Amino acid sequence: MSTGLRQFLDLQQQRDWMEGKTIPHDTNERSESLELRFKYVARFEKLLRQPQAQEVLDILRRYGRDCIPIPRRTERHYWSVSCLPSTPGKALVRVNASWMELFSLYADGDGIRALFVVHLSDFTTDHSIDHEQVDDAFLERCVVTPDDVSYFFPRGDDNFGIRVRGFSSIGKFLAAPQALLAIRAFNLTHMNRGRNAYQASHCYSLADHMLSDGNAE
Repeated sequence: MSTGLRQFLDLQQQRDWMEGKTIPHDTNERSESLELRFKYVARFEKLLRQPQAQEVLDILRRYGRDCIPIPRRTERHYWSVSCLPSTPGKALVRVNASWMELFSLYADGDGIRALFVVHLSDFTTDHSIDHEQVDDAFLERCVVTPDDVSYFFPRGDDNFGIRVRGFSSIGKFLAAPQALLAIRAFNLTHMNRGRNAYQASHCYSLADHMLSDGNAE
C-alpha cells in the first residue's frame, strides 16, 4: 500500500516537481477543522501585532508556494504550520512534516531569522555526510552577506540545520536553485514517511496565507 505522498504523486512526479520541471495539479478544496481554526485564532492575532508579522507572512507565502508539493491536498495531514508554538526556542512560526521540523522563523530584533532543516549531503562538496566537507562558499553565495548564514548539526546523520538572518537573505536563499532543490528533497523525504504528527497544532489562519497565491490550478 502506498504511503505518504506516493498516494498522490508517484516517484517520477515527485522528482519532476523537486527539480522544477512541473507543478503537479493540486485541488481547490481544503479539508478544514473548524475546531482547530478557532483554537489558534488568538495566537494568530498576537502574531499580527508583532513588528515582524508582514515579513513572516511574506516568507511563509513563498515557502508554501515553492517548497511544499500539492499543499492543499496534503494540508495538515502531511504538513502543518504552527503559530507561536510552545516548544523551546520561541519560534514565531514552524512548519512540520511527519515527526520532523522543516522550517521555522524567529524574531531577530524587529526583523526575522530562519532555520531550514535539510540533508547534510546536499551541502557538502562531495555529497557525503562528513561535517568537514560543508560547502561554506556555496552557502555564502545563497545569502546577501556571509554573516547572514550559519549552521549546526542536529541529531541524525544526514540532517543539517541552516540559520539565515534577515528578510532579504532568507528570500535569496529560497530563490537559489540548488538550495531550493535541497529544501524540496528534504521535505519530500519526510512527507513520504507518513501522516504528520503535528496535526493538532495546525494554524489555519497561517495556512490561509501560505496557500493564498494560486497554488492550485
